Amino acid sequence: MNQISALVTKVTPERHSAIYWFLSDSWVLTRRSIKHITRNLDQLLSLILMPIMFLILFRYVFGGAIDTGGTTYPNFLLAGVLVESLAFGSSNTTVNIVLDLKRGIVDRFRSLPMNSSALLSSHVMADLFRNTISSLIMLAAGFVVGFRPTADPLEWVMVFGLLLLFTFAMSWFCAILGLLVKSVEAAQWISFLFIMPLTFASSAFVPTDDMPTALRIFADNQPFTHVIEAMRAWLVGTPIGNAGWLSVVWCVAITLVSMPAAAWLFRRQTQISPV
Repeated sequence: MNQISALVTKVTPERHSAIYWFLSDSWVLTRRSIKHITRNLDQLLSLILMPIMFLILFRYVFGGAIDTGGTTYPNFLLAGVLVESLAFGSSNTTVNIVLDLKRGIVDRFRSLPMNSSALLSSHVMADLFRNTISSLIMLAAGFVVGFRPTADPLEWVMVFGLLLLFTFAMSWFCAILGLLVKSVEAAQWISFLFIMPLTFASSAFVPTDDMPTALRIFADNQPFTHVIEAMRAWLVGTPIGNAGWLSVVWCVAITLVSMPAAAWLFRRQTQISPV
C-alpha cells in the first residue's frame, strides 16, 4: 500500500498530461491486481484447473452424442469452451471491484491525485493477463483431447486479437455489475446470471440448427455465438459467414457503452473527481 501511495502521488513534469496520469496510475494498480492473482490460491486454481475441467467434461460427456457436421467434436468444442472460460474469467472484475469497495481501499484512494478510472482499468488489464494465460492452458489441453487446428499464422493472430477484444469488452461490462451490487455474494451470482444463458444459448457446445425456433433465432444473433463462430472458423476452417465482422462490432459496441458507464458509476459511488 505504501508503494502504491508513493508511486501515485509522485509529481513529475510529465504528469501534467492526463494520458500520462491515466497510464501511470493504471500500470501501478494493474501490477497490484496481478500480484493478487499470483498470491491467491483460489484464483490460481481457477486459472489453471477450470479451463481443463470444462474442456474434459464437455469433450467426454457430449463428445459421442452430438453431430457437428463436417468437423470432429473436439474441433467444434474448443472455441466454445474457450469463449465460456473467457466470459467467466472476466467476472473476476465484478468480484474484485466489490472487494476493493468493501475493504475500504477506495477510501484511501480518495486522498490521492489519481485518475478516477485507473482502479477499474487495472482490474480489466489484470483480466486480460489472467484470460491469456488461461487460454494458452486450454489450447494445450485441447491438443491432448483431440483438438487439431488448421489455422495459419495470420488466423492465429486474429484468434488471439479477438480473444483480447472479447475479454476487454466483457471485463468492462462486468465492472458495471461490480458497481451495481453491494456484496461479494451478489457479485458472484450476478455475473453467472448474465453469462450462463449467453453461453449455453449459443453455438458453444451444440449446433443451433436443432434448437427450437425462438431459441435458435436468439442464439444465432447474440454476441457469444458470433465470437465463437469466428474463432471456430479461423481455428478449424468452418464456414464463417458474417461472424468475423459481427464479433468485432459486438465487442467494440459493448466496450464503448460499458467504459463510460462504469467510470460514471465509479465516480458517483466514490466521489473521486476525474483528473
